[in-house]
Amino acid sequence: METTTQHNILDLLKTHFGYDKFLPNQEEIINNVLDQKDTIAVMPTGGGKSLCFQLPALALEGTAIVISPLIALMKDQVDALKANGISATFFNSSQPFEEQQQVLKDLQNGNLKLLYVAPESLPQLNFILNSIKISLFAVDEAHCISSWGHDFRPAYTQLKSLKEQFPKVPLIALTATADRATQVDIATQLAIPNAKKFIASFDRPNLYLDVRPGQNRNKQILNFIAKRGKQSGIIYCLSRKSTEKLAATLKSQGHEAEAYHAGLTSEERNTIQDNFLNDRTPIIVATIAFGMGIDKSNVRWVIHYNMPKNIEGYYQEIGRSGRDGLTAHTLLFYSFADVIMLRKFAEGTETETYQLAKLERMQQFAEALSCRRKALLGYFGEHITEDCGNCDICKTPPKYFDGTLIAQKVCSAVARLQEQEALGMVLDVLRGAQNAQVFDKGYQNIKTFGAAKDIAWRDLQQYVIQLLNQGVLQIYFHENGRLLLTPLAKKVLFEDKKVQLANIIKEVEKVKLERAPRKRADLFEKLKTLRSKLAQEISMPAYIVFSDAALEDMEHKKPRTREEFAAISGVGEAKLEKYADDFLKVINRHLDSLESNLPTHERSYKMFIEENLSPYEISQKRGLSEDSIYSHFIKMHKAGTEIDWFQFISSEEIQKIKKAKETLANPDALKPYFEYFEAEMPYWKIKLGLYL
Repeated sequence: METTTQHNILDLLKTHFGYDKFLPNQEEIINNVLDQKDTIAVMPTGGGKSLCFQLPALALEGTAIVISPLIALMKDQVDALKANGISATFFNSSQPFEEQQQVLKDLQNGNLKLLYVAPESLPQLNFILNSIKISLFAVDEAHCISSWGHDFRPAYTQLKSLKEQFPKVPLIALTATADRATQVDIATQLAIPNAKKFIASFDRPNLYLDVRPGQNRNKQILNFIAKRGKQSGIIYCLSRKSTEKLAATLKSQGHEAEAYHAGLTSEERNTIQDNFLNDRTPIIVATIAFGMGIDKSNVRWVIHYNMPKNIEGYYQEIGRSGRDGLTAHTLLFYSFADVIMLRKFAEGTETETYQLAKLERMQQFAEALSCRRKALLGYFGEHITEDCGNCDICKTPPKYFDGTLIAQKVCSAVARLQEQEALGMVLDVLRGAQNAQVFDKGYQNIKTFGAAKDIAWRDLQQYVIQLLNQGVLQIYFHENGRLLLTPLAKKVLFEDKKVQLANIIKEVEKVKLERAPRKRADLFEKLKTLRSKLAQEISMPAYIVFSDAALEDMEHKKPRTREEFAAISGVGEAKLEKYADDFLKVINRHLDSLESNLPTHERSYKMFIEENLSPYEISQKRGLSEDSIYSHFIKMHKAGTEIDWFQFISSEEIQKIKKAKETLANPDALKPYFEYFEAEMPYWKIKLGLYL
C-alpha cells in the first residue's frame, strides 16, 4: 500500500488536531506505521502517544482497532476524537446491548476510522474482524502485557494471536513506562520481534522532584496546598480509606477536594472526574487508578501520600502534572511503614522476587543523596552527566567528598565479576567476605577482592546505591538483579571522571530483602479456619468465600467495623452482607486479646509502625502525653529495636542540647533545658537529645 506523503500527513495533523508540527519522535513513528511496519513506542506522559496511531488511522484505508485497558481512557479519547470530527467509538461491557449492536453494525459497514476495545471484549469482535478492512492494531498501555511491567493485566496476553491472525496488518504498541526488560517482553508477548523501537527521552525538566520524610504528612500537605490557591492537583494514596480520610481533612480546612477510588459507583467516579477535568473540583485524592489516560494539561502538582511500589508507577503518576510544559511540583512522602506495607502486598505473588527488587529500587530513589532526575532517568537507561538543578537535592545538596577512588573500586569489581552479580555479591567481594558463595565461585582470587574492606558494609552499600542513582551503574532486575556498568562508568574507570559521593550522616534503617516472617500468623490461620467452615456450609471451594489476598488484606488492615471491612480487597456488597459479621467477630476477638497482653511501650510502637500514626496522634488515641510516647520509643530502642531518630530531631538540635548541658548548673533535670531554650523546645525533644 502506498504511504501518505509528507505533505498529506501535515495536512491531517493541522486539519484534525490543529497542530502545525509534530512533537519529538511522532513523525518517525507515524511514518513507520504508514510503511506497514510493526512499532514499539515508549514515550513519556504528555509526549503525544495517541497521535502516533490516530493520525495513521486517518491516513490509511479501513478501521484502526485500538486495544485500551480502561473504559474511562476509551471514553476520554473517543470524545476528543469526535470533537475533532473523526468517526470513532468504543465497544465494551459497560454499554447496553442495543448500543453494542449499533457499534458492530457501524464496524461492519466501514463507518468507523477508530474502534477502541478492551482486551477482554476483543474475542467478541472476532467474527467481524475477519470480514473487514483493518488499517492497524494499536495496543495502548502496552506494559500491561508484561509480567515484568508494573501494571500487569492477564487479558493482554491473549493479544499475541493478533499477529498470527492478521500477519500483514501493522501493529503499534505504546507505553509511557517500560524499562528494558518490559520492552523486550512486549515484543515477545505481541509476537513482533522485529518491531522498530522508538524510545523518547524520559526527561520532564518542568517537573520539580521533591521527596520528604513521611511524618506529619497531613500538616505538610495543608501547608503545601495553602500556598497554591485554586491550582489543580492530585494526591495519590494506597488505600480507599486513606483517600476518604484525607479528602475529609482537606474539606474541613476549606479546600475543595473529592476522594476517588474503585469503591465508588461508575456514575460517582464519572462525576468526580468530570468536575476535575472542568476545574470545578481542583483537588482529587485518589488511588492509583485515577488519571490513566486523563488528558488534563493544567495539573500543577502531584503528591504521593505513600511511596509507590515501583519507579514506573511513580513516573507515570507524576507525569500527569505539567503536561502543558509549565512548571509543576511533585512531592513524594517516604516512610518505612509504607515499605513494610508494600512488601506485604508483593509477598506470595508469582513475581514476588522481581516486585521486591523494584520496590527496593524505589526505596533507593527516595533515599537518594544525589540529583533525583539523574536517578530517575538512569533507571530507564537514559544517562545524563549534569545535575538537573530542579529537585530537592540540587536545591539543598548534602555535603559531598571526592568518591572517585571508591567508585573506581566498585566499577572495577563489577567489571571483574563480568557484570553477572547482584549488589550483595559485589559488596561481599569488595569487603573480602569469607563466605561459601564467594569461595564457591573463586571470587577470592580476583584483583578487587577486599579492595574496600576498610569501609563498613552498610556505608559501602549506600555508596553503591548513590552510584546507581548517579547513573554510573544500572540494574537488570529481570536477570537476577545483576549490576552493569553504564557509559559513565567507563569514563570513571578509564578517563578519570571525578565522582562526588554524599557523606552518610546517619545509618538508614533498611527493610531486608529476605521474606520477613509473617506477623500475626495466628490471625491469618484463624481467618483461614473460619473461611473453610463457611465454604463447607455452602459446599464451595474456600477461595469462593475469600481469596488468600483478601485474608491478607484483613490481616494487614485489621478492620473493626463493617465500614472498614467494606474497604478490604475482594469485599463487594454481597460478601459484605454475607460474611462481615463472622469475620469481624474473629478479628476483634483476636485484636482485643493481643492488645490486653501487649506492654504499653510496645503498643505505642506498634501503632507507629503498623498504623502509620505520628507520636502526637498516638498520644491522642491512647490518652497519654506526647512525652510518654517518646519515652516508649526510647524503651523500644534500648531493647534493641532500630529507630531512625532523625525523623524526630535534627543533628543541629542534638548539638544545641549537648551545648546547653555544658553550661547548665543542673544538667540532670529537664526543666533547666526547657527554660534555657525559652520554652521553644518541647520536653520530649530535650529528652531525646540527652538520650542520643
